Amino acid sequence: MVQVWRWLLRLGGPGLVLLGIADNSFVPLTGSMDVLTIWLAARNRDLWPYYALMSTIGAVLGGYITYAIAREGGREALERKFHKEKAEKVLKRFQRWSFWSVAVSAVLPPPFPIVPVLLAAGGSQYPRRKFLTALSLGRAVRYLLVAGLGVLYGDAIVSFFSRYYLPAVLVLVGIAVIGGVLTLRQYLRSRRKDGRGRPPAIAPSKAA
Repeated sequence: MVQVWRWLLRLGGPGLVLLGIADNSFVPLTGSMDVLTIWLAARNRDLWPYYALMSTIGAVLGGYITYAIAREGGREALERKFHKEKAEKVLKRFQRWSFWSVAVSAVLPPPFPIVPVLLAAGGSQYPRRKFLTALSLGRAVRYLLVAGLGVLYGDAIVSFFSRYYLPAVLVLVGIAVIGGVLTLRQYLRSRRKDGRGRPPAIAPSKAA
């Protein structure tokens, strides 16, 4: 995993796209996108708008994957992720704010979870164009601010990572592993729930 992080760092912008897709769809990698964006912007300050753009592209692609899966599965996709009562609350909250719930959630930093909003948008069949506009807007604001921090505090950031590179990477790897385990556990739990929740077929009784 440490080698993977170094590889993403060497890739630069394309690495941000790959990490963004994973972080927003397959495996939650809390804080990893922000760290890599800040790090790259601090090392190459003239390219900070480019890194903000690549982070936005990766996050939007990953978010759309989650949205598309939920759109295909409908409300059941949300109920498989959360219990029914929480799924209802998430849907009601989303239906109240719709566009702005996606846009604002896309700006807010960890630990605010955006996945429930993505699932609610897909599960409620929210229009693709409006969803992508809201998500792109929020993520663009988010990563412009994050990359800007890399420029403003570049010297301190580069010095910190030069001194504590390995511990910082190990923390990120640990978070990634925990996120992967929790995602797998939730997936297996939903599969078991689906299997148990379906009532057995009852053959029609024959009249005597």
